[in-house]
Amino acid sequence: MSFADFPLHNSLLAQLAELKFTKPTEIQTQAIPSILAGKDVLASAQTGTGKTAAFSLPLLHKLLTEPTSVIDSQQPNHQAMPKGLILAPTRELAQQVYQNLLQLQGSAGIRCGLIYGGVSVEQQKAQLQAGVDIIVATPGRLLDLLRQRATQLNQIEYFVIDEADRMLDMGFRDELLALLKRLPKQRQTLLFSATLDDRVFGFSQRFLTQPQVIEAHNRNQTASSVVERIYNVDKPKKCALLCHLMQVEKWQQVLIFSRTKQDADALVKQMKQQQINLAAFHADLSQSVREQVLADFKSGKLTAIVATDVAARGIDIAQLDYVVNMELPFKQEDYVHRIGRTGRAGQQGQAITLLSVDDEPLLIKLETYLDKRLGQQWYPGFEPDLTQVAPVTRKTKKGSLKQQARQKALAQSKRR
Repeated sequence: MSFADFPLHNSLLAQLAELKFTKPTEIQTQAIPSILAGKDVLASAQTGTGKTAAFSLPLLHKLLTEPTSVIDSQQPNHQAMPKGLILAPTRELAQQVYQNLLQLQGSAGIRCGLIYGGVSVEQQKAQLQAGVDIIVATPGRLLDLLRQRATQLNQIEYFVIDEADRMLDMGFRDELLALLKRLPKQRQTLLFSATLDDRVFGFSQRFLTQPQVIEAHNRNQTASSVVERIYNVDKPKKCALLCHLMQVEKWQQVLIFSRTKQDADALVKQMKQQQINLAAFHADLSQSVREQVLADFKSGKLTAIVATDVAARGIDIAQLDYVVNMELPFKQEDYVHRIGRTGRAGQQGQAITLLSVDDEPLLIKLETYLDKRLGQQWYPGFEPDLTQVAPVTRKTKKGSLKQQARQKALAQSKRR
């Protein structure tokens, strides 16, 4: 199947050909026909699967082909009100969606507005008041501008929530519900999420009407193009092993995951002492700093970046060679999201996990979630101390005491 098989506007097909986009991805193949047919959609797709184009192309097509077209709305004395609204959880992701819209439409003339916090409100007000056809926004800043009457949403026909699971993780539920109250009841709504768990399903039922449910991947599955390696190593030696791997194997384009912002900063400081050129990437950094870090990483000035799960949702890099887990995430689905950053579009990628004894209980849960065993290995010179045992947490200890009590009660009942 090719993009030419979709009934898209000729200008969009010409632009796709110019971009040398010929074959749609799985999510695009499944979602585009349903969206063009006017259905609400609830779709599961991870970053890097082409999901942005999956909702952007039909939206651009509809705006170009509806009776009062975008071209007509650009006539003098016509104040254009937005017809499309796309919400993203982070500024970085909103920027990427906005850039993709501009790239996909080419010279079609559809006006897109980009709204997010951390920059001048007045500039964004002026942008909206000049008239836009599509708003790409983060929820908080858009609500602020609506309260200031910078724009209205009463003519929105197409509403998209991108990364819905991360929206809920970041506490945007109330903001989303507040924005929904401002939208017309007659509209098409599209919700895209990396995972379709019970929480996302329950939330979507409040505003989706008989949606087409699309899962472009097995939610518990990792890509076959990703080689997964787990090194058993003592926690104090993790940084040294990572530096050794990067220097000896000459790694480039490395995305390193850390659980906390504080851990990310500490790791960057340690690795810089070993002459590794890298930077942290998390929410405590200013918008301008994060943009510069991402630009330097993409250009090759930085060999690696150390990110938290939340911040990494805003990172979209076409070719990423290595993903490193300094420790396993507490949520098993986050492991799938993390390593899904590499091995895209058929390219080979490597996912490295540095496993200390503390994380062994998480590995058991992960293997159950993935329904497969993950091979573990030692790296020469960094072998773990086998005398160490996993620490007993309060929860584990409590469970063990309960089990002992049950066994004692059973033994006593048998004696009776």
